Amino acid sequence: MGALFFLQGIAFASWASRIPSIQESLRLNETELGLVLFALPLGLLVSLPFAGLLISKYGSRIVVIGALAAYSVILVFLGLASSIGQLLVALFTFGLAGNMVNISVNTQAINVEHLYPKTIMASFHGLWSLAGFAGAAIGTWMIALGIVPSVHFLIISVFSIVLLAVFSKNTVKQDISNSAERTGFAWPDKTLIHLGIIAFCSLMCEGAMFDWSGVYFKNVVLAKEDWIGAGYTAFMCTMAGGRFVADGITARFGLKGILQLSGLLISVGLLISVCFPTLTYAIIGFLIVGFGISSVVPLVYSAAGKSKTLSPGVALATVSTIGFVGFLVGPPLIGIIAGAFNLRVSFMFIAFMGLSVTVLSSFLKKT
Repeated sequence: MGALFFLQGIAFASWASRIPSIQESLRLNETELGLVLFALPLGLLVSLPFAGLLISKYGSRIVVIGALAAYSVILVFLGLASSIGQLLVALFTFGLAGNMVNISVNTQAINVEHLYPKTIMASFHGLWSLAGFAGAAIGTWMIALGIVPSVHFLIISVFSIVLLAVFSKNTVKQDISNSAERTGFAWPDKTLIHLGIIAFCSLMCEGAMFDWSGVYFKNVVLAKEDWIGAGYTAFMCTMAGGRFVADGITARFGLKGILQLSGLLISVGLLISVCFPTLTYAIIGFLIVGFGISSVVPLVYSAAGKSKTLSPGVALATVSTIGFVGFLVGPPLIGIIAGAFNLRVSFMFIAFMGLSVTVLSSFLKKT
């Protein structure tokens, strides 16, 4: 099961690690890049009407296997894009498949979590982050070797499809349900909306870090070529590590307290990077941001899976969709703000979104 999270993470991280390369090859400025990245959330929005329906009709197992295979193949076309139009089409389909994977793989995780007496969702997301760390490291290595994105992505795609074929047999065949079972996409109640907005703010920060870390280190920190990926790698390292310990810490200090602390760490880390845009301080800031972001989404998803008004799978699908919009909207919004002002102002906005996690979490019931 955890292998599916890993495969989703390495595919997305591979794309994120080569954004500066693709930006340079297509000669896109920051505003143009930001606008092009809007194709990703557009693909997500198109998938919303039928993502839940497909999972309800065929089950999350069938959807996650098909969507993850498509996600891996589409990655190759991102690297092959030789024009803005081709990149737009590839990003649109990448976003569509990505949302399908996101909802179905988290529904699978909820199924598995119900077999355990404690929360384990963060550990699954830790594998996603570990894959992101591996993807960033591989991307840095590919850049150093001068390997073009298309070849890089083809290697990752073949690797992913082979592992998917091996591990797909370990997925849960029947989704859990309860008396509140509903099909398709359902609008959440007040509590689920609250959780969804927290996820939205956190995932907006996470998406910005994925897509703009390399650009920030290149254009603001003025890092040397070999150090452009250092911030992204630092961020992924602490995010992965934080997720592997998040379940145990939350059991001791409670959901509300951990979410409040997480938002503060996101904000402080980004402000350090903005106020002191040197290599050392920027890396320290990105390390702190990684710790802050690590716990938020898996803990929110786990709480959503305990909904009393919707079945766990449907509640998770609804909340994760709200959150995933933030993940995809954040990066293009960064580009637009950077075009109007600069990247440092953009990252200050993301710091505000991190602080919003703390404020919104203050209104949750203490658990």
